[in-house]
Amino acid sequence: MQYREGSIGRVFTLRLDEGERLPDVIEEFAAEHEIQTGMVLILGGADDKSNLIVGPEEGHGDKIIPITYILSGVHEIMGVGTLFPNESGNPVLHMHVAAGREGNASVGCSRAGVEIWLIAEVVILEINGVHGERKLDRKSGFGLLHFPPTQE
Repeated sequence: MQYREGSIGRVFTLRLDEGERLPDVIEEFAAEHEIQTGMVLILGGADDKSNLIVGPEEGHGDKIIPITYILSGVHEIMGVGTLFPNESGNPVLHMHVAAGREGNASVGCSRAGVEIWLIAEVVILEINGVHGERKLDRKSGFGLLHFPPTQE
């Protein structure tokens, strides 16, 4: 396990409008407001044909092949995620979203594209004093979170 301790900095509340897309809109906002590290919460609606990554085809293997699930119909959503920069310094959102409709639910990563239906409310808690980076892991193909060595 790796960990770092920080404190809450600025707090942003956002209203996302119909047609805006996760993770793009959050990453663009974070870049514009120079949010390097943060926690993101969302509550709202996902439009028909939004996409979630709902797991790899196999748990272990030479290559990780993601399974994309396409929502059928408008869904209620809630999610939680983290913001950390990639190796180029650009903010990257890693958010998992639960999407429900008619008593059924699906949960997955929003990186495949969740389009907002009507409205979504977002809270971003900036985290100060924590420096991390999403570095490309060649084996998995994912940008995995790494912390630099601590300085004593």
